[in-house]
Amino acid sequence: MTASRPLEGYLVLDFSQFLAGPMAAMRLGDLGARIIKIERPPSGDIGRGLAFGGIVEDGDTLSFHITNRNKESYTADLKNDEDLARVWNLVKQADVIVQNFRPGVMDRLGLGYDAVRTVNPTVVYGSITGYGSSGPFSARPGQDLLAQSISGLPWLNGSAESPPIPVGIALADIITSIHLAHGITAALLKK
Repeated sequence: MTASRPLEGYLVLDFSQFLAGPMAAMRLGDLGARIIKIERPPSGDIGRGLAFGGIVEDGDTLSFHITNRNKESYTADLKNDEDLARVWNLVKQADVIVQNFRPGVMDRLGLGYDAVRTVNPTVVYGSITGYGSSGPFSARPGQDLLAQSISGLPWLNGSAESPPIPVGIALADIITSIHLAHGITAALLKK
């Protein structure tokens, strides 16, 4: 007999791309949640082609396979009314939504928190942005190396004899994913 995992029975819709959002949803899947990754046609998550070390397997990068393990993929053009209607059927059933678009994008698509909670008032809505939802940098795209640079971490990693050196892994994305997954898990326990 296998022990059940703590988030079994929960449904997560993953609208995110690249690393931080997909990694957060991956962590929820590791805890047993069912993850449905919503991907735009024809190419899906841009992370499918973002190769660390140039490793590709079955047409997608190894990093994509790792950060999206145990997820179901659902193709939907969120700007197409028919596809959007099908996504809304999933939204009504979801326990969690994860997204990492710039602030306002999900609202423009009609899938912002306020719209979602009208049909699913108990949904846990997890958002990641590069620089927060308000403030002078909020509209800028987020990327790990940029976040490292703004924080000064590459400068700390360098020396007097060398230029600033970024950390060799996507540290900001990894830490952000841990915090989002942790917060979502806490919110689910509080429901």
